[in-house]
Amino acid sequence: MPVSSLEGQRVVVIGGSSGIGYAVAERATRERAQVVVGSRSAVRVEEAVKRLGSTASGSAVDVKDEASVAAFFDEAGAFDHLVFTAGDWPALRRPGAVAELDLARANDVFAVRFWGALSAIQRAQGRISPRGSITLTNGVVAHRPRKGAALNTAMAGAIEHLTRALAVELAPVRVNAVCPGLVLTEVWNGIPEDTRQEQIRRLTARLPLPRAGEPDEVAEAYLYLIRASYSTGQVLIVDGGMTLI
Repeated sequence: MPVSSLEGQRVVVIGGSSGIGYAVAERATRERAQVVVGSRSAVRVEEAVKRLGSTASGSAVDVKDEASVAAFFDEAGAFDHLVFTAGDWPALRRPGAVAELDLARANDVFAVRFWGALSAIQRAQGRISPRGSITLTNGVVAHRPRKGAALNTAMAGAIEHLTRALAVELAPVRVNAVCPGLVLTEVWNGIPEDTRQEQIRRLTARLPLPRAGEPDEVAEAYLYLIRASYSTGQVLIVDGGMTLI
C-alpha cells in the first residue's frame, strides 16, 4: 500500500547533521516523522537535533568503526526507514590518475559511502520494519566518468550495484538510491566566494538546468523513495540534466 504520510514513522538518517542528509531529516520532521540523526560529530548532531525540534533525536556514529555503528543502532531501536547520506570528501578528492594511485590507501574512497553504508545496513537487520525502506547515496560520476576519477567512478557504480543486489536480498524491505549532481552543501563553504562561483558556473553552464541544486531539492527524491511502496532496486538521478550532456 502507498505510504501517504510519514506521521508516526521512525526515520534514521546517517549523515543527517548537514547537507542533503539534514534536508531529508527536516522534510521528514515536517511530515511528523520521528527522526534519528547520526553523524560523526556529536556537536553537530546536537545542533541538528535542536534545529529539527522535539520529534528528533540522535547520537554520534563513526561508520568506519563497527562497534560505533552497533552502539548507534542499539540506541536507535526499531525504525521504519534508513537513509544514508554520509560521505568523506577529503578521501574523494585525493584520487588521481591510475598510474599515480596509492593502492594501499585506495580503500579510503570506499570506506564511508560503500563499506560504511553496508555496515549500517548489516546492523539495521532485525530493527527495520519489513515494510520499510533503505535509501543509499552515490554520485553522478558513476554515469559521467572523467580523467583522474576512475576510483571514484568505480565506488559510485558499486553503490548502484549494491542497491540492486540488496533489493533482492532484503525484500520485502525496499532498497533504492539517489544519485545527486552538483549540490550546494556546506562542502562548498571552504572555497573562497569568487573561486566558488566560477567553479559552479563552469560546471553548470551547459546543463539543461544551468545551476547547482539545493539540498532541499535533492531531499525530495529521498522522501519520494521512502514513500514509493512499489519501487525497489532503483536509482533516482537528480542532477539538473548533467547525465544528458
